[in-house]
Amino acid sequence: MWCDLGKSRATIALTCLVTASVVVSPAAFAAHHSIYSSKQFRAVLRGLGYNVKLSSEPLTDPATVKEIKQFQKGYRLIVDGKDNPQTAKHAALIVEILQGNLNLVLKPAKPLPRDRFYGSQVEDSVKEYQKKNQLKETGIADLVLRQKLDKDAKEVLSKLSNESASPKSQATPTPSTNGKVKPMSKPMAKPTKPAKPMKSAKPEVTPSSKP
Repeated sequence: MWCDLGKSRATIALTCLVTASVVVSPAAFAAHHSIYSSKQFRAVLRGLGYNVKLSSEPLTDPATVKEIKQFQKGYRLIVDGKDNPQTAKHAALIVEILQGNLNLVLKPAKPLPRDRFYGSQVEDSVKEYQKKNQLKETGIADLVLRQKLDKDAKEVLSKLSNESASPKSQATPTPSTNGKVKPMSKPMAKPTKPAKPMKSAKPEVTPSSKP
């Protein structure tokens, strides 16, 4: 399955690249104004599962041009076999999503920077994820691996969401001392004052003085 990222915005499906649908504005793409060097772009393509040799040579050899075209076709970009700005921006977006999902799932002590580069830290993290899932440890995050990683990242987010929504305890227990309940410093209510004695009612008929 391929993802349509478009020119002005990108809705990335869960099964493609990210844990939930995301809309990317033109401003987000504009942030990636710099272009990869030949060596950096080769590393990105190779890291994403394309058959590209790692070197500093120009991206003009037939084998590399063919792989760039495959990348461009898959994401419905302009197919010219070149590292044009549109192609570089899409590649950067994919790598940044990969880095974010690895951080979510693996929870590394040193989180991956979302810097669009497929360096040794990203490769090592991919190997760790592959080892965790009993996969061949290649360090390459092809489409099948990214789909599985996206699913795992979604589950992590769902679990975190459920934990944050769980109700907290509404009452705090009274601390005890030596296993006994600590007495409260003040009584809950004031003692009731004793009622005043009622006066006897006067008789309705005054007794006669004579028997």
